[in-house]
Amino acid sequence: MKKMWLLALLLVGVFAFQTTADAAAAATRIKDIARVQGVRDNQLIGYGLVVGLNGTGDSNKTLQTLQSVANMLRGFGVTINQANLKTKNVAAVMVTATLPPFAREGDTLDITVSSMGDAKNIQGGTLLQTPLQAGNGEIYAVAQGAVSIGGFSAGQGGSSSQKNHPTVGMTPNGAIVERTIEDNIGSGGTISLSLGRGDFTTAARVADAINAQYGRVATAANAGRVDVTVPTYYQGNIVSFIASLEDLYITPDNPAKIVVNERTGTIVMGGNVAVDEVAITQGGLSIAISRDYDVNQPGPFSMGSTVISQNDNVDAQEQKANSVILPATANISDVIGALNSIGATARDIISILQAMKAAGALHADLEII
Repeated sequence: MKKMWLLALLLVGVFAFQTTADAAAAATRIKDIARVQGVRDNQLIGYGLVVGLNGTGDSNKTLQTLQSVANMLRGFGVTINQANLKTKNVAAVMVTATLPPFAREGDTLDITVSSMGDAKNIQGGTLLQTPLQAGNGEIYAVAQGAVSIGGFSAGQGGSSSQKNHPTVGMTPNGAIVERTIEDNIGSGGTISLSLGRGDFTTAARVADAINAQYGRVATAANAGRVDVTVPTYYQGNIVSFIASLEDLYITPDNPAKIVVNERTGTIVMGGNVAVDEVAITQGGLSIAISRDYDVNQPGPFSMGSTVISQNDNVDAQEQKANSVILPATANISDVIGALNSIGATARDIISILQAMKAAGALHADLEII
């Protein structure tokens, strides 16, 4: 009976250890660490005019606005001398948008409108039809509509009130897609997965997980890309194949790294940061300087004057140094815990980590932001 109890306790211990180990390993979906190459956004940009402003547009010193208005009117059959134009109700703007993958003709996009002249406010203006082109010079969308700055700017003379930037606005659904970027994902029988953070170990684990599910179809080409051959039974259904790939779980491998924000005293580190045997001494010298004033009043009817004297006091205190010795089997969690036990502040810990890195005792990348 005693042996049965010992066996049961041993099984419980093994199960608990396995559960702890599984919890420490953060498994995640391939979808969350990689993307299919070719599926990406495209940036669009265009130059246009915002009209209908209440005298807050570009001045006559903004030559591009004068020329743009003259060219626009000429396109409508109106010829006018550029020198006679008044553009206080018009502003030259740059229009930007992001074309998402798989966008089709007729889809709408949100646009951002930014003044590029000396306009004071584009609130209440209307963006005239503006072609939006990609980096290759091809036009993919056309923007037009009322501009909203999401705030206000009001005031006169020396008194004014402002919320948000009055020279930058947005137009929800202000652009219409006129041309689709064709996608031929998997048309050649292969697809490529691009890792969000390049790592050889993670790339190998992604390939192993795919091969375990579909056979020898995946190869890690480098630290940032995994090439996958589409199985024959998925050739006509690429979407389902990609969806099944994205749902596979792996355990990504991250390099040992510590990120330190000196401005806020924030320290973020991974659990796989190791240290060599190290002795740390932490202490400080505190110096306080105070100033006292003494007032000497003359006696009655002595014809004397009041005298103010200044006394400077210097108090220097040196704290007792605290020492901590950690074995080589310690990790960074042990180091931080030991430093907290001796009263080290966040600033002290940052300085100690920098010194440990310089001494070669800290095996991790130390990034200071």
